[in-house]
Amino acid sequence: MPVVGEFAERYGPCAVIAGASEGIGAYVADELASRGIDLVLIARNAALLEQVAADVRHRHGVEVRCLALDLTVDDVAEQVAAVCAGLDVGLLVYNAGASDRTSPFLDNSYEYSLDQIKLDCVGPVALVREFGPAMRDRGRGGIVLVASLACVAGSATLAMYSGVKAFQHNFAEGLWAELGPHGVDVCCTPLGMTYTPALARMGVEYDPNAHMTSEAVAREIVENVGNGPVHVVGENNRAVASQIWTIDRRSLVEMMSIASRDFADKRTGV
Repeated sequence: MPVVGEFAERYGPCAVIAGASEGIGAYVADELASRGIDLVLIARNAALLEQVAADVRHRHGVEVRCLALDLTVDDVAEQVAAVCAGLDVGLLVYNAGASDRTSPFLDNSYEYSLDQIKLDCVGPVALVREFGPAMRDRGRGGIVLVASLACVAGSATLAMYSGVKAFQHNFAEGLWAELGPHGVDVCCTPLGMTYTPALARMGVEYDPNAHMTSEAVAREIVENVGNGPVHVVGENNRAVASQIWTIDRRSLVEMMSIASRDFADKRTGV
């Protein structure tokens, strides 16, 4: 990883973090601010965003702009571009898109499924299209799509979620191949089970043997911006992933579905 000055030179002077109000995104903000990067923080919850902004300003003395925005809106690129007016954005971290439920596809509304596509597919496309050209033209920059190990295969109770995360995985790989020759780093960072406020709200209790912390995940993401096209976060997760990708697809889908159904049953108390 570059030292602090080199990191800011390559990925600064400003970073945009989508999904920055708590958990992994808030810790990514702190990691980047500690490296001297100014920030634009985006999430729906304005109050939480301002708390994160105030904290990183106090701790690291960087400039921070906030945008309270639902990333599923049609004009997401225009609204983000407006708040970034006059800024030289050298790094985009798209951290939005965690699933807030585990249930069969047909039990969810069509609108809910479309919102997952907007959040996990349309949002990254819109923001990469907004900031990518300038990065390519200047010959430096970074794009990080924070995905999930759900991307490795379709799974019962997570059909949409695994599908949109697979899009992020493949999209990042293609971008890495296209933009790498222009000096722009692209990395998809699939996560395993990470203990976030969102997971806590789902009724899951922290298990140090099963969960990485948001802080540890954020640190590893920032340290591996340049290690694309894919960097699976967590040593244990990398070991699991290396085995998963050798399994035939039918067996893999069946195995993933058993795990996701078990997780869904534990949440609902079945």
